[in-house]
Amino acid sequence: MAVTASMVKELRERTSLGMMECKKALVATDGNIEEAIDNLRKSGKAKAAKKASRTAAEGAIVVKSSADNKIALMLEVNSETDFVSRDENFQDFVDLVASRALETKETNIEALMASPAEEGGSSTLEEARLGLVQKIGENIQVRRAQLVEAEGVAGSYIHGGRIGVVVSLKGGNVDLGKDIAMHVAASNPLVVNPEDVAKDVLDKEKEIFSAQARDSGKPEAIIEKMIVGRVKKFLAEVSLVNQTFVKDPDTTVGKLAEDAGAEIFSFTRFEVGEGIEKEEVDFAAEVAAQVKGSA
Repeated sequence: MAVTASMVKELRERTSLGMMECKKALVATDGNIEEAIDNLRKSGKAKAAKKASRTAAEGAIVVKSSADNKIALMLEVNSETDFVSRDENFQDFVDLVASRALETKETNIEALMASPAEEGGSSTLEEARLGLVQKIGENIQVRRAQLVEAEGVAGSYIHGGRIGVVVSLKGGNVDLGKDIAMHVAASNPLVVNPEDVAKDVLDKEKEIFSAQARDSGKPEAIIEKMIVGRVKKFLAEVSLVNQTFVKDPDTTVGKLAEDAGAEIFSFTRFEVGEGIEKEEVDFAAEVAAQVKGSA
């Protein structure tokens, strides 16, 4: 029997496993979904899939760079607890995935995880992930990857394994790239240059500044000057090149780059778990429910 997309979809929904894993299981059973599920349970993979419903909002950020420092790959892998994120097996897995992503330049997570864990090997990164889930007992998810290719240097900085930054420079060197990436990690700018601020963001700020200025009761001419001044200050605060450099308050990041004969093209900043809605657990209520259930 031919394995169809709808069959793969159904198996994915019932097991929470990856598309390639489901397709492989269905091919092995000639399209028999129930038998495929039984085989996955026997291999332990379906058990690992149950853990996929648990929120993984901890984890680690890692950056891998090419030998010439013109290419950098930043990766986030999540775990359920901070304790596991420091586990050697977890860190080895993160390192493996990041290295393969840099080698293949693949940032689509599903395609990346379907690729061999070793070049020319038969086992995939997804199989390595499932094995780690079984070993550690937590939901482990490869969340996102970003490849940065720079004309000059792709500088990077990792803070405590939880915040990662890659900066693309034209000109400059590795040390400059690291310094600017460190600044981005600490200051979290919105854009590189003031003109990069999105119109809707700027319009919203202008609306707020206008309301604040008019509450002052000052003449309209003064109010307009107040709005212009506040907009200018806002743009300076959120744009990387205009921010005061964290390691030297006497210069801006833009001036730092200019003095080094470099230009900042872009930056990418990852922070572990950002945007993931963490499940709030009421342990007292959970224990009470268990006690009640056992009574």
